[in-house]
Amino acid sequence: MPRLALGIAYDGRPWQGWQKQPNGRTVQDTLEAALAAFATVPVHTTCAGRTDTAVHALGQVVHFDCTIGRTEESWVRGVNAHLPESISVQWAQIVSDDFHARFSATARAYTYVLLNSRVRQPLWAGKAGWVFQPLDISAMTQAAQSLVGEHDFSSFRSSQCQAKSPIRTISELNLVQRGNLIIVSLRGNAFLHHMVRNIMGALVQIGQGREPIEFMESLLAFKDRTKGAPTFAPDGLYLTEVSYPAGMLSQRQGLGLGLRELGLE
Repeated sequence: MPRLALGIAYDGRPWQGWQKQPNGRTVQDTLEAALAAFATVPVHTTCAGRTDTAVHALGQVVHFDCTIGRTEESWVRGVNAHLPESISVQWAQIVSDDFHARFSATARAYTYVLLNSRVRQPLWAGKAGWVFQPLDISAMTQAAQSLVGEHDFSSFRSSQCQAKSPIRTISELNLVQRGNLIIVSLRGNAFLHHMVRNIMGALVQIGQGREPIEFMESLLAFKDRTKGAPTFAPDGLYLTEVSYPAGMLSQRQGLGLGLRELGLE
């Protein structure tokens, strides 16, 4: 049975996250319905990383097995014809039977777009987090470096997190300012439930001067979510890329294509 991988982009605002639910208002439910309509058989997908309600994706990857023979381009065009405008298949590729969207992945990259403006901007509604107080970018950048490396991220995981271990490795964590936008880019082997949003909550408190730069190191040491900052809004969070071993996927990943189009790269 051939295995296919798809690259998926979506605007998370209309959806209650990735994972299917009984009410059917999720990205997975909608994608699988479109796949079934095109393939004329039921299709079950497995994704690289589940996203929460209102979280966006530019480089989500899924795989599925299907006996229906179609060209890769036909899968892209055909499935998109059955999808709403907020979800789109970017590419399709026939992959080996041992490819797994989640377990074969070696790294994931997220980007958080934060609007730091005195008043809210309607064109960024739902697409960027917003803080109206001035932020100290230098302090935020210094604090962020404490998280690079392998750590116990218990202070940054949701109480509903089902991961067996809180140990994760962040290989990159960078902040760049573009006018009144702050672009926070993170890359790691994997992320815990709400981990990026909880990191953003702590960074914002440091940027506002409500906590010192050392607050981030303290949170790592505490290993206690109750000591952390409030979970920040999902609006500006994007899953931008999933990385796999060389040769496993020939398709170009998300790599911030949508961010580039928005003038953020």
